[in-house]
Amino acid sequence: MSVAARLGGFALILAIVFGAASLAGAALDPSVEEDDGSHDASEEEMGGHATSPAGALPPGLAVSQDGYTLVPQETRFDAGAARFAFRIEDADGKTVRDFDTEHEREMHLIIVRRDFENFQHLHPRRSADGTWVAEADLSEPGAYRAFADFAVGGESLTLGTDLSVAGTFDPKPLPAPESRADAGDDYEVTIHSEPPTAGGVTPLTFEATRNGKPLGAVEPYLGADGHLVALREHDLAFLHTHPEGEAGGPGPIEFGVEYPTTGRYRLFLQFKHRGEVRTAAFTQVVGTSATATIEGDEHGDD
Repeated sequence: MSVAARLGGFALILAIVFGAASLAGAALDPSVEEDDGSHDASEEEMGGHATSPAGALPPGLAVSQDGYTLVPQETRFDAGAARFAFRIEDADGKTVRDFDTEHEREMHLIIVRRDFENFQHLHPRRSADGTWVAEADLSEPGAYRAFADFAVGGESLTLGTDLSVAGTFDPKPLPAPESRADAGDDYEVTIHSEPPTAGGVTPLTFEATRNGKPLGAVEPYLGADGHLVALREHDLAFLHTHPEGEAGGPGPIEFGVEYPTTGRYRLFLQFKHRGEVRTAAFTQVVGTSATATIEGDEHGDD
């Protein structure tokens, strides 16, 4: 037999041996089996990060989402009354002019300082070129967050951008949770809530009084008994809240709040009585880890 023939036969034997070893290894090691999707399904059942879509983030954290972008004319201001102007652009960079009406308005503008002071709920006016304009109170220096809350084509969106006001910024600590909050002019609001939980809807009930006497009923405001904005500490994620019941009916003001994570949240309830809108602010703690944080704050810990 020639040398070439002997080499060819040896190579054939090696191929057979290695092929058999590969088959045996595949039978023993499940990591080389074909992916039938069972691994991904188990991660989803366990709530793994691999199954969290980008759209699952709470609203208000981005300036652009789902093809729409918040474009402010200016984000730096001197302390005082300020003209805040902005546009909403689509994926092609064109100014959006066709908005849905939600809560009796096409656009809701929320501005709050990042330490949760100076909360404002404004309804800007839209000019002919599609620019929205609102007069904001930026008399206190600091870092602010502006939220444009609107709907287009049946889709609700909340886009956010940061604003800065020149001057010395002395941020206030987040107030501890209290069951009562002052709403000005002898108005007071009491909050009733089960222990807040993340990942579901927490029912909230608010009772408004004046000089200690229940109001009985409040006037409809934005198509409901009240309007509630809930913001997460640190990143100011803008949470979805759902008013309950018929507007103008008797009884307390009721909402459902979706808390996405454990942590501390600041709630701003607005209601209308005798023709004037009142605001009451509350702090809520979701989860045991956040409770430990509050205890640390009380002892001066970081």
